[in-house]
Amino acid sequence: MSPRAVLIGPMGAGKTTVGRLLAQRWGVSVRDTDADIEAAEGRSVSDIFVDSGEPYFREREREAVARALAEHDGVLALGGGAVLDPDTRAALVGHPVVFLRVGLSDAASRVGLGTSRPLLLGNVRGRMKQLLDERTPIYEAAATVAVDTDGRTPAEVADAVEAALEEAR
Repeated sequence: MSPRAVLIGPMGAGKTTVGRLLAQRWGVSVRDTDADIEAAEGRSVSDIFVDSGEPYFREREREAVARALAEHDGVLALGGGAVLDPDTRAALVGHPVVFLRVGLSDAASRVGLGTSRPLLLGNVRGRMKQLLDERTPIYEAAATVAVDTDGRTPAEVADAVEAALEEAR
């Protein structure tokens, strides 16, 4: 069993929204590893970061991604930092991995500057830029295909994902 598509990218790229659209189109379910972690822990990702720390969260995330890759045959959306883990990147090899690329302006407007995301405490826009700069090469290396999301509606992004995956086959 393997996911039909694995969506990766930074916060604000549209992984959850585009994942839902693709799942509807394909008649499959969508699964979000952050939601899996929250359900297993009984608390939000933000609370896990604050109460248990980022290393604890990253370990749960690594486990959640490995489990989802083995169990899920629909659309899988990963948390923004999931691909930072080398074991996770190795596990993604051979799967149809789609990097949803987003620029700082679009990401900031989608996430909002009064956000509850744990990695964005403090200077939100500056921190988002730093995360985009640090992580984009990792997303690109882990992906089978990349799709730009800036200035596109979720439906247009879903169209582009379908076309890119078809072309990559």
